[in-house]
Amino acid sequence: MMGAADRVEPMFFAWLKQYMPRSLYARAVLILLLPVVALQLVVTVLFLTRHFEDVTQQMATAVARELVLVLDIADTAPDRGSVATQVISQAGQLALTVVPVEAADVPPDMQRAWYDFSGRVIINRLVQRVPRIDVIDLLDDTRVRVYAQSRHGPVLMSFDRDRISASNPHQLFVNMVFFGGLVTVIAILYLRNQLRPIKRLARAAEAFGRGRHEPYTPTGALEVRAAGNAFLDMRARIERQIEQRTLMLSGVSHDLRTPLTRMRLGLSMLDDAEREPLEKDVDDMQEMLDAFLNFVRGASEGEPEDVDPRALVEDVVQQAQRAGRDVTLVAQEGQGTGTVKLNVLAIRRALDNLISNAVRYGGRVEVSVMLSDKSLRIRVDDDGPGIPEERRVEAARPFTRLDAARNQDKGGGVGLGLAIATDIARAHGGILRLGDADEPMGGLRADIVIAR
Repeated sequence: MMGAADRVEPMFFAWLKQYMPRSLYARAVLILLLPVVALQLVVTVLFLTRHFEDVTQQMATAVARELVLVLDIADTAPDRGSVATQVISQAGQLALTVVPVEAADVPPDMQRAWYDFSGRVIINRLVQRVPRIDVIDLLDDTRVRVYAQSRHGPVLMSFDRDRISASNPHQLFVNMVFFGGLVTVIAILYLRNQLRPIKRLARAAEAFGRGRHEPYTPTGALEVRAAGNAFLDMRARIERQIEQRTLMLSGVSHDLRTPLTRMRLGLSMLDDAEREPLEKDVDDMQEMLDAFLNFVRGASEGEPEDVDPRALVEDVVQQAQRAGRDVTLVAQEGQGTGTVKLNVLAIRRALDNLISNAVRYGGRVEVSVMLSDKSLRIRVDDDGPGIPEERRVEAARPFTRLDAARNQDKGGGVGLGLAIATDIARAHGGILRLGDADEPMGGLRADIVIAR
């Protein structure tokens, strides 16, 4: 049975996780600073209690004996005016000055600065050892003024502060802050140098995930070099597979298109009644071959380049309109400006597939572009029957045709349109999202979302 302590521990770590930094660099700095700060605090406490406090108590005890002796000498003076002379003649070597004062000149309370750490120890020790003391004034950093009672009334005794407490106690904190800051700066610079290879590896991996080949050479610690070499091996294997697949598809495309062409020539010699159904079969085979090649080709053709996404989408929409499709480009959304790094051929292929699907299963299509500082969204809405939410993941898989969800009497297909768009979006480091279009469209909504 889980106890209260077992339940509190996960809650504590969950609460602490909210305030932890996200980046590796910030966490490494925190791991460095926490022990340094903790060590400085421990050293400060120990030094203050075992050095300043103990030493100050010993020095205050010695001064207290001198004050008792001076007060006794002051009591032996014949009158009030001869107190100072009497003390100088009998205890001049103590370097203590004694001056009679009026009762009105005695401060009402003990006085010390808020930053005077040893002042509290001095006041407590002197009052404990010399009961005749009324007030101790420690506001002056160089002199200590003690008001006490003698046989002739109040007297002011003063002496150097160095005699009762260690000099310059603030130097400890200055040294700790200075050297702690120096060590921290050196460690941060070292951490930056160690984390830079990890950031370079992350940038190269992110670029490769978006279809870009960024030069990368493993550097840094042995573990980082091992990870970098593993990434290079993986990238090389993937590139070889893509290259082999492209070469294979080129051969397949050539080998299949040739017999299809011969079949068309042979069909042209038949009668119209016999030729038309056979030509339709050949056209279907040609369409399936093109769709399959487009799917396998994905975003492997061309290189990413900086393009204006609005101009690119507008050109694709105009081509669709020239082909007789009812496609409309709506007003641009978002406040983002500039260009986005895209594979133009691949994005054209993905958008053309989405528009073709929308026209095939709907009729009217609206295309929009939303550009922000962080992302690009290309949206295609249609007025067709849409796709049920529980089947949208299945619809994006290759060779999937949802007969119950889409109108099949408006044209066939091999079930690769959404799969091609999904593959191209992923190659750009983005996603393809399917949803319901707003009214008055009311059909399927397909969004290609790519981070800038």
